Amino acid sequence: MRNPLLSLALIASLWGVSASAFEIEDRQWVGPENARALTVISTTDFDILAPLMESFLRNRPGVAVDYVVASSSELMKAIADEGQTFDVALSSAMDLQTKLANDGFTRPHQSSATALIPGWGEWRNHVFAFSQEPASMVVSATALTEAEMPRTRQALITLLREQPDRFRGRIGTYDVSLSGLGYLFATQDARTSETYWRLMELMGGLDLQLYCCSGAMIEQVADGEIFVAYNVLGSYARARADLADRIVVIDPEDYTHLMMRSAILLNDAAQPELAEAFVDHLITAAWSNPPAPEYPFRHPLGAPGPSESARRPIQLGPGLLVYQDREKRKRFLGEWVSALRQE
Repeated sequence: MRNPLLSLALIASLWGVSASAFEIEDRQWVGPENARALTVISTTDFDILAPLMESFLRNRPGVAVDYVVASSSELMKAIADEGQTFDVALSSAMDLQTKLANDGFTRPHQSSATALIPGWGEWRNHVFAFSQEPASMVVSATALTEAEMPRTRQALITLLREQPDRFRGRIGTYDVSLSGLGYLFATQDARTSETYWRLMELMGGLDLQLYCCSGAMIEQVADGEIFVAYNVLGSYARARADLADRIVVIDPEDYTHLMMRSAILLNDAAQPELAEAFVDHLITAAWSNPPAPEYPFRHPLGAPGPSESARRPIQLGPGLLVYQDREKRKRFLGEWVSALRQE
């Protein structure tokens, strides 16, 4: 958790200050100890993609995967600012992946696998989606009754306004100064509806708790530390079968943004052919019908999820770069802080 008034990352974002070397959350080696290694930097938790890595290696006895987990902002920092060398980058932050491609850090790729992707699931043969996942609300199944479950943002606003003391310090969302995915969801919310700013102002007055990632929010809801987590990756929450009796995952009925997790091939790859094969493996697992048994997400096409009228797929393309402009980012983060501070 972070207090937005004390966030060093936010200060760096606003004033262009460079921070220290990128932070690694986890690092796992899959395969033989002395094998030729494919290096992957990813925002996806290791356990989620481990089955796909194992199936990729099944017929490659001399190959291993060196899998590094970092936040989307740290992934961007590692590649764009520090020149760290990886073969493949996987991220939930579509805007940052698009920026890396637009800024020349990636190389194009076409294959029979990429031909499986619909046009809206890839960008210029550089950015390749392999999931489509909702920005959801995760709510405590024990703290709220069924009748109280907020199915829309307006319902959440009403609930918080009517019972402020009950929810004070019990609401969470991303720290958008730290999380690239959180920033993506926030900017898409702001584009879609003014309700977002009303919600942020209301939450800010109720001691909003800020987090780096979805996993932490989901755990805190399950433990009863917070009652509502806003803009959580619904796929992560639904994957937690062990928490099913303690959390309720809600795809808002007013609108639900759908993020695409994507892969890019990096220019300085030490194993370019292996990298292409791995990305093809992810794409094939996702876009085949049916998807591969080890594929961990909902099928990107036609899977049960938000109603068609509520679906707001976030589009790959240059439109995602608008809020990556330095001045626009600085202005947006300033407005976000002001909303939370009630200024």
